[in-house]
Amino acid sequence: MKIVIAIDSFKGSLSTFESGRAVSEGIKRVFPDADTVVRPLADGGEGTVEAIVASRGGTACRPNVTGPLGESVEATYGVVGRTAVIEMSAAAGLTLVPEEKRDPMNTTTYGVGELIRHAIKEKGCRHFLIGIGGSATNDGGVGMLEALGFGFFDADGRPIERGARGLEKLARITSDGALPELCECRFDIACDVKNTLCGENGCSAIYAAQKGARPEDITKMDGWLSDYAALTAALTGKDHASDEGAGAAGGMGFAFVSYLDAILRSGIELVLEATDLESEICDADIVVTGEGRLDSQSCMGKAPVGVARAAKKHGKTVIAFAGAVSPDARLANSHGIDAFFPIVRRPVTLSEAMDKNNAYENLRDTAEQVFRLIAVSDNITKA
Repeated sequence: MKIVIAIDSFKGSLSTFESGRAVSEGIKRVFPDADTVVRPLADGGEGTVEAIVASRGGTACRPNVTGPLGESVEATYGVVGRTAVIEMSAAAGLTLVPEEKRDPMNTTTYGVGELIRHAIKEKGCRHFLIGIGGSATNDGGVGMLEALGFGFFDADGRPIERGARGLEKLARITSDGALPELCECRFDIACDVKNTLCGENGCSAIYAAQKGARPEDITKMDGWLSDYAALTAALTGKDHASDEGAGAAGGMGFAFVSYLDAILRSGIELVLEATDLESEICDADIVVTGEGRLDSQSCMGKAPVGVARAAKKHGKTVIAFAGAVSPDARLANSHGIDAFFPIVRRPVTLSEAMDKNNAYENLRDTAEQVFRLIAVSDNITKA
């Protein structure tokens, strides 16, 4: 029996590798000779670098770059051949900013550009897989582009400030100093949000408050981003402000598409393609997936349903495990997950449920019981 295990991380508790090992241990208690293939999984957000690098035998690089508040941070990215795998949050993530200092007027994406530049100059990369979730920024990607050599100036010809506040005085954009290697590069961006750059569905209106913005600044930033989009269209001859995904990560989607000819893609589809998970699934007997919380949102581009869809192309049975399951999670049954199981086995506090040791044991023991049922079912069928 071959069982492919591809589980997303239980965030704050178990990594994708730890989750996979726990399920494998549970299965082995029932089927000691089973071939359990544990593959790391992510949906383009946290864990994407780890998943792709581990699956493809890549290496990790850890340069020091500019953090969201202008401080130096060590940011990890992966290299597989000439492909760089980057998580924007490593250099401009919300978790890098203390809660009392969160304000997208001040935070910058400059470090993301430095990561791209490092991969180009130091590692010879020409293909980029970049996840843009979890950002602390709303600067339209201007910081990233500045690090890549694009110029952003005020009316007096001075470089604008970093952070969204710099957009207030933006009067001119130049591209003559951009890295010449960029024309040789291809960018695939993991992006699952559909927000436009500006307006009532734009990045400022929808996400800026979560990043610490004050109500009065949200309106200002939206107007500044609109002016930035107009200057961009004048420079590039392309208007992507209304594209779905342009507002992702505080306008990073817009910057990537407008200046780097990037393609915005489903995060899980990008990761599944990069890790070649389907090649393992095609001859499996059962596929196991899961994540920390399974609900109706899991059907909107999340990792477990992405795995299930890939498995169903080959007619495979799909089982999912989750730390928590909402009442509307049954929608996942119509999206390829044949059965799902919560792993919490008794009343506990949230901190107890998320304790690494408890979560590992609960996942392992739940997997064991599910596969005991499968073993009994097989015996009944054979009888």
